[in-house]
Amino acid sequence: MMPISIEEIKDHVGKSVILRGWIYRTRESKGIVFIVLRDVSGVVQCIVKDGINGFSDAQKALMESSIIIKGKVSKDERAPGGYEVQVEDFTLVGPALDFPIKEQQSTELLLDHRHLWVRSRRLTNIFKIRSEIFRAIHDFFHEMGFFESQSPLLTQAACEGGSTLFKLNYFGKEAYLAQSWQLYAEAMLASLEKIYCIAPSFRAEKSRTRRHLAEYWHAEAEAAWMDHEGNMKLQEDLITFILKRVVERRSSELKDIGRDPKELDKMHAPFKRVTYKECVELLKKDGIKMKPGGDFGADEERELTKHFKKPFFVVEFPKEAKAFYMKENPKDKDTYLCSDLLAPEGYGEIIGGSEREPDVDKLIQRLKKDGADPKSYEWYFDVRRFGSVPHSGFGMGVERVLMWICKLDHIRDAIAFPRVMNRLNP
Repeated sequence: MMPISIEEIKDHVGKSVILRGWIYRTRESKGIVFIVLRDVSGVVQCIVKDGINGFSDAQKALMESSIIIKGKVSKDERAPGGYEVQVEDFTLVGPALDFPIKEQQSTELLLDHRHLWVRSRRLTNIFKIRSEIFRAIHDFFHEMGFFESQSPLLTQAACEGGSTLFKLNYFGKEAYLAQSWQLYAEAMLASLEKIYCIAPSFRAEKSRTRRHLAEYWHAEAEAAWMDHEGNMKLQEDLITFILKRVVERRSSELKDIGRDPKELDKMHAPFKRVTYKECVELLKKDGIKMKPGGDFGADEERELTKHFKKPFFVVEFPKEAKAFYMKENPKDKDTYLCSDLLAPEGYGEIIGGSEREPDVDKLIQRLKKDGADPKSYEWYFDVRRFGSVPHSGFGMGVERVLMWICKLDHIRDAIAFPRVMNRLNP
């Protein structure tokens, strides 16, 4: 007899099955041990009575011990999951010590024991949805004719500004952990034309907000012959594809963590375009003053999202608020052809994108103004010097998308082992 998963027991009512997993809950009463068994697919209550093989092991097995049981399945609406197993044979595989995580634990203790807390049902459901999002991203880009392409994580060229770079010694030379694949992606366009990547990115931001990670997963895309409007359309289609896929395949997990799938069904494209200047006016009416030319912070973005029920684009940012590689807006020389896609419900920016600047002289001027050495970017300028074409791209923070979709309070629960300003362990 082959083991089955807990989610399969509905097809085996009245039959004996073999289940494997970990003890989620356990208690003993008058010669009976009540065990709630968990595996990746769900939980089920198991009744272990005195006299069956392995009963003494069942009595001493603590929470999170790994076990194998054989037993008969019955339907019981009162039991967790709606089914119950009358155990016929109990095997203790990996006995556990007294589990250090109890009810009502502090956030810091849970982070200290993250290697154990990842077993919680809530995080398990979140990680299933995370996996579905990654799969959806790959499927979307393959269906759109994109090729997957990778770039170095060690580089001498800063993409998003020097203040958030992780510096390191690379055989006697100063190098950085990649903030983005984008500069290298632009070089690959003359080869593959439409490319994407999902990889870690690193930002040394000294921030303790609920939506910042020092190491996060970045889904990025770059396409030749794609203009600013086409870039936003691609983002709309990607987000709509992800939402549809998650609702179709992970509705039960969404419900278990408290997110109504119907809420996400209402958030499909098209998404409204709002200019930076219009957003500044909205904030002014809300009593929030903006520093002229400044980028929006978490507070400003949270306030802006109150005005929209779906994701929305903020477009035409002033040059001083954004990165050097963005194309100048021909209709307004003080702004770029760029966009941030903000998620509603207070979650803020999830994607940043732009059409790319083709003029090497402008790029050099901007880098010098930012205090960067243009010599480190000579290879990047060659992309313009040898057959440049109009092109655009964007970067999406996967954890931020997951945080919004799952309606999480903090981004740390969107990744198994979060790296934030004050945490490098476990």
